[in-house]
Amino acid sequence: MACISHNFGASMKIDRLPVARQRQVPNKISQLFFLQPKNFISSKFGDSQYYRGLNRYQSYTTVFNSVSSDHGSSEERISVLVIGGGGREHSLCYALKRSQSCDAVFCAPGNAGISNSGDATCIEDLDIFDSSTVIGFCRKWGVGLVVVGPEAPLVSGLTNDLLKAGIHAFGPSSEAAALEGSKNFMKSICDKYGIPTAKYETFTDPLAAKKYIKEQGAPIVVKADGLAAGKGVIVAMTLQEAFEAVDTILVNGSFGKAGSSIIVEEFLEGEEASFFALVDGENALPLESAQDHKRVGDGDTGPNTGGMGAYCPAPVLTQELQSLVMSSIILPTVKGMSKEGCKFVGVLYAGLMIEKKSGLPKLIEYNVRFGDPECQVLMVRLESDLAQVLLAACKGELNSVTLEWAPGSAMVVVMASNGYPGSYVKGTKIQNLEEAEVAAPGVKIFHAGTTVDADGNYVATGGRVLGVTAKGKDLEEARNRAYRAVEEIKWEGGFYRTDIGWRALPVIQKSSNW
Repeated sequence: MACISHNFGASMKIDRLPVARQRQVPNKISQLFFLQPKNFISSKFGDSQYYRGLNRYQSYTTVFNSVSSDHGSSEERISVLVIGGGGREHSLCYALKRSQSCDAVFCAPGNAGISNSGDATCIEDLDIFDSSTVIGFCRKWGVGLVVVGPEAPLVSGLTNDLLKAGIHAFGPSSEAAALEGSKNFMKSICDKYGIPTAKYETFTDPLAAKKYIKEQGAPIVVKADGLAAGKGVIVAMTLQEAFEAVDTILVNGSFGKAGSSIIVEEFLEGEEASFFALVDGENALPLESAQDHKRVGDGDTGPNTGGMGAYCPAPVLTQELQSLVMSSIILPTVKGMSKEGCKFVGVLYAGLMIEKKSGLPKLIEYNVRFGDPECQVLMVRLESDLAQVLLAACKGELNSVTLEWAPGSAMVVVMASNGYPGSYVKGTKIQNLEEAEVAAPGVKIFHAGTTVDADGNYVATGGRVLGVTAKGKDLEEARNRAYRAVEEIKWEGGFYRTDIGWRALPVIQKSSNW
C-alpha cells in the first residue's frame, strides 16, 4: 500500500497547512481529514489553528498506511521530511511515497511538479537554513525522519541540530560534509588513508598556481575548493585555458568564498562513473552503479554542468570493479572519517575515473548526498522500503539491510533552459507533460526547476528543469522510452542532449530542437 498522497495540486505554506484531525488509534487504520488550505484561519507557525464551517467544504479522507498488529507488521511507521526542491528531491519523494512504512511525505521547499504529482506535500516557505524552524515543524507534524537532499544545508549544520533535538536525520554532520565542502579536505583524507586519486596541489596564490600549471602542462584540471553548485571545475585543454581558470576563481572571485583557494589536479583520461554507498558511520552498503553526463553538449563537449543525463546500471563498473571501489575507496574513507572523529552517516557519492592506462578506479571527488540526476534512475529502480533503509542508516544498522532492485535498466534525460550552464531566461512555458508521461511504459518525469503561472501552465524557473526518466528491460529500451517522452514535450525555451548513454549504446541521431 502506498503512503499518503496529499494531491491538492498546490504547495502549502507553514501557517496554512491543512489541519489534521487524526483519531489516535495505535496500529489501526486511521482517517485524516484535510481541508483546502484557504479554509483555514491561522496564526503564526506553532500556534493553534482552527477552521469554520466544516460542512461547507469538501474534506479529503486519506487512509494512513497503519497496519494492524493483527497483520504481524513490526516495521516502524514514520512520516518523512525531504529537504530540497530539485529533481533529486522529487525522486526521493517518489520513492518514499511508495515505501510501505511511510505514513506521509513532506518536502521543503519542494516545487510545483512535486506538489502536483501528489508525491509529497510541499512546504514552500519553510526556511531550511533555520534549524529551529525545521525542528519546530518536525515536532508539530510528527516527522520522524529528515532526509537532506542538497549539500548546502548539510555543510551549514542542519543535521547536527536535528540530531541534538533527537530527530533522525539522513545526511552527514557539517564536519563530515567537508568531504564535499572542501576538496582540499577530501584530498587530505585520500593522502592519509591511501585512497587512489589524481595528483594535486592546493593554491591561494595565482602566480604560484600558474607556475605549477606551466610545469605540469596541459590538459590539466582547476577546481574551486568549496561548493560552487557543480560549476567550480574547469577541465583546461590548453595552458591558456588553465591560466584563465585560475584568474576566474582566485583573481576575479567568480565563486566567492568557495574560490578562496583552488586545487590544481592532473588530468585523468578514461571513463567516468558514479558510485553510491549508504553509510551508517561504520558500515557501507553499495547501491546500483550509474553513469552521469557532465558536459553540456553531445559527444561530451562544452562546459561542465550539474549533469545532463544518466543511466543505471553502468556497464563500465563491472562487479569486479565495484568490489575494488568498495575495498580501496569507500571503506577506507568510512574508517578514516571514523578515526578522524567525524563519523559519516548518509550517502557517499564517489565520482570516479576508470583510468584508461590502468583500468583501475581513481577518486575524482566526493559528494555527500545523492547525485542529481543519478538519484532519479536509482529511485525508479529501487524496490526496497526507502524509509526503512534510511532509518537503518541513521541507527547504525545497515549491516542487517539488503536492497532489492527492479530488473533491467533506467535512463534519465535532463531538459534544461537555453543558455544553461551560463545565463538563461526564466519563465518560458512548458506544455504536454501529461502526454509525455504516458508516451511509453515506465516513464516518470521529475521536476527540478518549475513553477505554475496564473493560467496553470508549467514554466521554467531554473537551469536544469526536467528529468525525463524511463525504465526498460535493458538500456536500449530505457533510452528509447525516455526520448519518446522527451519528444512529446513542447518547450521552445529548452534543450537536451541527444546522446545520453552513448558510451554504452550506439548513438541514434536525434534533434534537440522542436
